[in-house]
Amino acid sequence: MILPEDRDPRFITIRRGGTLTDSDHRLLALWAAACAEHVLHLFESAQPSDPRPREAIEQIRAWTRGEIRMSQSRAAGGHAMAAARELRGAARHAAYAAGQAAVVAHVAAHELGAAAYAIKAVRAAAPVPQSESAGRLECRWQREQLPAVIRELVLDDQRLRNEICWSVFDC
Repeated sequence: MILPEDRDPRFITIRRGGTLTDSDHRLLALWAAACAEHVLHLFESAQPSDPRPREAIEQIRAWTRGEIRMSQSRAAGGHAMAAARELRGAARHAAYAAGQAAVVAHVAAHELGAAAYAIKAVRAAAPVPQSESAGRLECRWQREQLPAVIRELVLDDQRLRNEICWSVFDC
């Protein structure tokens, strides 16, 4: 479980009683999609005929453009996570990253799930001696992709949820 017991109001939209603006919600979703897409090849090399994780990333991007409903992106996320269930290692984590990215439309706090699973995918793909350093490099790459508007929010979220996200954000 990558979500905290108590929901952070900074990741709840204003219309639902939180403080998150729609534009920041979309930025979180796009960042999560970038994190997932960065490792998608790890899934696709293992399962080249399974389009579900790629479709999930496409759906969250379509949601940010207002082309589809939240429920469509959420459903695509579920399908990507189903693609992960039978797998192990890097491919599994990469599919979970895509699924987590797609469900950001429903719950913005899943943004860290996409990032954390992407880091886990990179770690799993690397030879054991380089696993930790590969994960740190991926974490740093992700941070470089953060739009300035949401940077401090995401970095604080990483600090607060690092422990429940397998401590992958120690980079």
